[in-house]
Amino acid sequence: MENPGSEVLPLLGQIAAAVSEAVRRVRPDLAGADPIVRRSDRADFQSNVALPLAKRVREKPMELAGEIAAVLGASVASVAVSGPGFLNIGVADDVIWAQVAARLSDPRLGIAASEAGRRTVIDYSAPNVAKEMHVGHLRTTIIGDSLARVLDFLGAVVTRQNHLGDWGTQFGMLIQYLDEHPDAHWHQDEVGAGSSAVSALDTLYRAARKEFDADTEFADRARARVVALQSGDPATRAAWTAIVAESEKAFDAVYARLGVLLSADDYVGESFYNPMLAETIAELEDKGIAVDSDGALVVFSEAVTGPDDKPVPLMVRKGDGGYGYDTTDLATIRYRLAQLHAERLLYVTDSRQALHFQLIFETARRAGWLTSATEVRHIAFGTVLGPDGRPFKTRAGGTVRLMDLLDDAVAHARAIVAEKNPHLPAAELDAIAEQAGIGAVKYADLSTSRVKDYTFDLDRMVALTGNTGVYLQYAHARIHSILRKANTPTPAIDPTIPLQPEERALALELDDYNDTITQVAESLEPHRLCTYLYNLARTFTTFYETCPILTAPTPTRPNRLALCHLTAHTLTHGLTLLGIAAPHRM
Repeated sequence: MENPGSEVLPLLGQIAAAVSEAVRRVRPDLAGADPIVRRSDRADFQSNVALPLAKRVREKPMELAGEIAAVLGASVASVAVSGPGFLNIGVADDVIWAQVAARLSDPRLGIAASEAGRRTVIDYSAPNVAKEMHVGHLRTTIIGDSLARVLDFLGAVVTRQNHLGDWGTQFGMLIQYLDEHPDAHWHQDEVGAGSSAVSALDTLYRAARKEFDADTEFADRARARVVALQSGDPATRAAWTAIVAESEKAFDAVYARLGVLLSADDYVGESFYNPMLAETIAELEDKGIAVDSDGALVVFSEAVTGPDDKPVPLMVRKGDGGYGYDTTDLATIRYRLAQLHAERLLYVTDSRQALHFQLIFETARRAGWLTSATEVRHIAFGTVLGPDGRPFKTRAGGTVRLMDLLDDAVAHARAIVAEKNPHLPAAELDAIAEQAGIGAVKYADLSTSRVKDYTFDLDRMVALTGNTGVYLQYAHARIHSILRKANTPTPAIDPTIPLQPEERALALELDDYNDTITQVAESLEPHRLCTYLYNLARTFTTFYETCPILTAPTPTRPNRLALCHLTAHTLTHGLTLLGIAAPHRM
């Protein structure tokens, strides 16, 4: 966690508290009611508190609003009753300037560590070993990383868990195939710079799968290899370890390019939980939760029924004695609660797994592992679609490699940046294009409500106008251009200077940052932060186009530069929480 700084209570909160106090003084029997305060285009803030309260006490809203306003007037710069009983509330200029100064002087921009000490385990990304990361891994990786950043900033003790698919029948199949085809090259020093070990392994796995399906004798040998892997055969384990190591190198490269804060320390694959499966199932069986069903061991849901109105089963042990991912996920949640002492568990996976996690969570509760003291949530998200409205595929109908997708985004961004600034040196252009292209992909994903599908459209993503990452990066770079020209340290604010409308709008928008971060942490929806940053950039643009900054006279100039500094800090901070670069030049 960063320097704790000092909390700056947002004006919205201050006004809400003032309205609540006025209601308490006017009508003690109504104390504690929601003050219903929000920003307004008719005043600095508006409260609708009188409307529902008047209905409760059977009075006219206008009359009750007038009584509240009479008391509230002593706490705010102005208050007027309008419409059916709205309270339009104004804040004094010096109070707004004081908010700007307080946030500007605090390294945390006045935001408190509201999640301090809360042990949070967040499960995201989870690629499969020996397979390349593809577009299907994009959303879980980006959304999970942003949520981890936000919660970490707010003081939570965040444990990132990358639940790698590194165990199971497929590895027996692949290792047996490699053993029988010693000329198959897959190590990085064998495949050369133009390819990768994991790409070669992916191709070899498909060949092994084809042989497994066509040749029963090979299939038998592959199954025997699975047994050897599970029993710890040294040669088989050595081959598996090498495959996992090469795959992790490939994952590291993708995460580094995406700017995602996952490292080898966060990799906890299915193999880690394998020794815990039998004891996990034994506990469920002993408690009468897991029962026999045609030779298999299942947990019948007490909350979910299928189309036949029968309880939906969760398979915890197959009829042949094998375990699937249901069992692994049960062992995982049991371990995270008992050993990591998680107070909150977050699983960032696509919405198609909603039923699976509902059954996992229900079973964990019935077993007594998961109690009311621990929050557990499935952070569901929609699908990345192609231009045809279907799940994004290559033209040949194959899965889109994540690195290929990022290469295309960077190429598109490079063309846009080069057109905007044709005199940039090649090295600087390449660096900016990488930041803009990667940022464009991440922002397009994060700015969409996570539960919705979205269309992957690179031309729209890298546009310099509209709600895009590139637009925000350019806005940030423009502010730093102003500050470089000003060539002065962060100026002191003179609170006696009257606010112009555009200054006021920008200062109030900046004051909303605190509440936005709180909303993101509560809803676990990063698009709320994207929307805020876009509105902030637009509000700054209006301020910049209306209010001279560098040519303004003293003491107006220092105040406006202070607004520039705070806007730059806020954009930098917000983009960082999204995992997006905030370049100073573009």
